[in-house]
Amino acid sequence: MDGPEDGRKAVREQISYGADWIKVYSDRSYFVRPDGVLDDIPTFTLDELRAIVDEAHRQHHKVASHAMALNVHNSVEAGVDSIEHGNYIAEADLKTMAQKGIFYVPTIYVGEYVAQGRAAAGAKVWLDMIKIHEDTFHRALNAGVKIAFGTDVGGFDWGIDPAVEFPYMVKYGMTPIQAIRSATTSAAELLGMQNDVGSIAVGKYADLVAVKGDPLADIALLQKIDFVMKGSEVHKGIDSRSNAR
Repeated sequence: MDGPEDGRKAVREQISYGADWIKVYSDRSYFVRPDGVLDDIPTFTLDELRAIVDEAHRQHHKVASHAMALNVHNSVEAGVDSIEHGNYIAEADLKTMAQKGIFYVPTIYVGEYVAQGRAAAGAKVWLDMIKIHEDTFHRALNAGVKIAFGTDVGGFDWGIDPAVEFPYMVKYGMTPIQAIRSATTSAAELLGMQNDVGSIAVGKYADLVAVKGDPLADIALLQKIDFVMKGSEVHKGIDSRSNAR
């Protein structure tokens, strides 16, 4: 893809195939500058990103941006709906994200999962990015940025419970209830599905999970789901053949 009009064309093509969201891979080739800032090479120009976002929004679709370093700025300026990963985000961009309601989807665990292997292969920056990411997460919380739960599963083994992300979010500064809300009410808002899912209310889908114990006391309990209900039908726990009405 080259140029803003190619960006618009790509968006139209993906939407014609039935895409609900547009995902852009906005940066690559990460390195830490002497001043400690995580920098990168942007994949698109700002004009290209603006065209992509404008075309998606014109057709009432949202844009998620894989953006991990300094050039998160371009995605924020272009007005994307979410920043995926965001290992480093500058203070000014966090402020803009909070003002515009741009979500931050931090995917902490996957960064730690891949760091040793990538460092052993010669990319030591992935070890540096762990601490940088933790600092960014703290700053995003303090800036009032909306944070939604995400995992980047596939970047780590599919056999690992994605709920492993919750303890990392708490370790990095969230309260357990904030972490839970990131995966329920906040995630539903990001997806534009808050009228259907994300909380327990009359008229919403009865999609529920339960654990034995208090996840507000031990967030790791969310990795040991005891009960699953999907659309009022019980799939695990009690009698999976029965329906709850």
